[in-house]
Amino acid sequence: MIRLPDTTGALRSYEPRAEPAALPPGGAPLASRIVFSAAHVVADPYADTTPDGPAAVDWDATLAFRRHLWSHGLGVAEAMDTAQRGMGLDWGGARELIRRSGAEARASGGRIACGVGTDQLPPGPTGLAGILAAYEEQLAVVEESGSQAILMASRALAATASGPDDYAELYGRLLRQAAEPVILHWLGPMFDPALTGYWGSEDLDKATDTFVDIIAAHPDKVDGVKVSLLDADREVALRRRLPDGVRCYTGDDFNYPQLIAGDEHGFSHALLGIFDPLGPLAADAVRVLDTGDVTAFRARLDPTVPLSRHLFQAPTRFYKTGVVFLAWLAGHQSHFTMVGGLQSARSLPHLARAYELADGLGLFPDPALAESRMKQLLALYGVAQ
Repeated sequence: MIRLPDTTGALRSYEPRAEPAALPPGGAPLASRIVFSAAHVVADPYADTTPDGPAAVDWDATLAFRRHLWSHGLGVAEAMDTAQRGMGLDWGGARELIRRSGAEARASGGRIACGVGTDQLPPGPTGLAGILAAYEEQLAVVEESGSQAILMASRALAATASGPDDYAELYGRLLRQAAEPVILHWLGPMFDPALTGYWGSEDLDKATDTFVDIIAAHPDKVDGVKVSLLDADREVALRRRLPDGVRCYTGDDFNYPQLIAGDEHGFSHALLGIFDPLGPLAADAVRVLDTGDVTAFRARLDPTVPLSRHLFQAPTRFYKTGVVFLAWLAGHQSHFTMVGGLQSARSLPHLARAYELADGLGLFPDPALAESRMKQLLALYGVAQ
């Protein structure tokens, strides 16, 4: 028995799972869908750092977690916002992460795609030429690592562009020089407020038109698009407008089961932060989908949505705290420390509910370890058991 605080500050009793769930084993790559897990980084808890200083990463634990994801047949989306790009992990740390993970992917035979952005630039508006150069620098690093490139949305471009034409010009130049087809990433302002008005308009219909026009002008250089707007209907509408051969990778952590399952007109592949803690369950569900059994796929994945919606509740950009918290409880790392001190970004009641939901799903290979660590955290906050 464990006492957990609720949102009113009251304590209630919860009986944790006594035995581990039968988590699915690893297996071959998935067949019917391409599925990336956007993986978190493990901080070095013994480094003498400050919240605004360079990140200190535990490379051994970070790479071990990627091997865990690959062992289940998932791809790794590296150096994305789940890895705290722009929220604790600077370009220097991201560059090292890309190089190390690229080498590990080659050694492990794992699929990897890496984020290309402009976060080496100072905050605020800058010249378009400087933004292009920043993108080019990061694109070269990703291509040299042997990874697929994900062109991430740029805070600098959002602050600088005067309208849709600036986006079309800059992305056109990047796509023309990319060695292999890339994934274009549209991250909504709920994940990063600095990206409000991306593609040249706060009107999402107009922004979508610009996005689709850029893709249509370079279909041979766009493998797919990753959409993180938390709007299932909008994603489906966009998916149906994509040129033949251009994939849609859902980034909707609220509605992913229905979007991956698809409809009579098509489906979404996946590139999701929630598939960091859900890796084994997600892979098992997609293997069921590989057999054509949509009902069984939904029966496996639908019960995970309440946990995902909880982790990604507003302010959504702090979902990384819950992701790392669950990795600690599950035994993937020895501590609950994050780069930039972001372990403090969610409340104790929020973390307690995340524990309860994850335990109910059977996410913890060792429930007794998870319970013990949850009690350690509660004691740190002064909650006696």
